[in-house]
Amino acid sequence: MKLIVMTQTTFFVEEDKILMTLFEEGLDLLHLYKPASEPIYSERLLSLIPDEYHRRIMVHDHFYLKEEYRLKGIHLNTADAEPPGNYKGTLSRTCRRLGELKEAKRKSDYVFLKSLFDSQTNPEDKQSLPMEQLEAAARQGLIDKKVYAMGGMNIDNVHIARDLGFGGVVICGDLWNRFNIHHEIDFKGLITHFNKLSKAVG
Repeated sequence: MKLIVMTQTTFFVEEDKILMTLFEEGLDLLHLYKPASEPIYSERLLSLIPDEYHRRIMVHDHFYLKEEYRLKGIHLNTADAEPPGNYKGTLSRTCRRLGELKEAKRKSDYVFLKSLFDSQTNPEDKQSLPMEQLEAAARQGLIDKKVYAMGGMNIDNVHIARDLGFGGVVICGDLWNRFNIHHEIDFKGLITHFNKLSKAVG
C-alpha cells in the first residue's frame, strides 16, 4: 500500500523542515491541503521544499501551482467536481459514498474514500461506512488499488485497509497530533512515528 500524508490545514514555522524530512525518510506522496488560504503562503512553502520532491506533491487548491512548481498533480475535494479545462496530469478526488467510487475511479488516477473511521482532526467527521458495506464493496471490486482509505486512519487500523484491498492510506491526525505547532520545535517524535507507519503500511 502507498502511504499518503495530508498536511495540516494551517501553515506553521517548522513545516518545510518536517515535510523535507518526511520525503527524505521515504514519503510516497504529500497532499498539500490548506483550505481558505492565500496562494502566496503555499508558494512560499513550496519554494522552501527542494525541487526534487515537488513531483511527490498533489495540490488541493490554487491549481496553477501544479505547473509553476512542477507538482505531481491536483486533487478535487468532491467526487463530481471537474478539473480545469484542458488539464493534463495526475488527477485524484475524494469520495464520501461507496456509490461514487465506480465513476470517480473512471475519471481519476486514484480516489480517496472518506470517513472510514472517526476523524482525529475534525470531531464532526464521524465514521459513516459500516464494515459490512466496506467488505461488500471489496468483494464487488469497488475497493481496489485505485482507492485510498481516509478518515481516522492510524497505526492501529491500517491493517484493516490492507485486508479490504485498499491501495493506500491517507494519514493526517495520527501524525500531526504528535507535534504541537505552537510550542514545539523538536519533531523527532513525529518522524519516528512516520517510520513506524511506513513499516505498518509495508
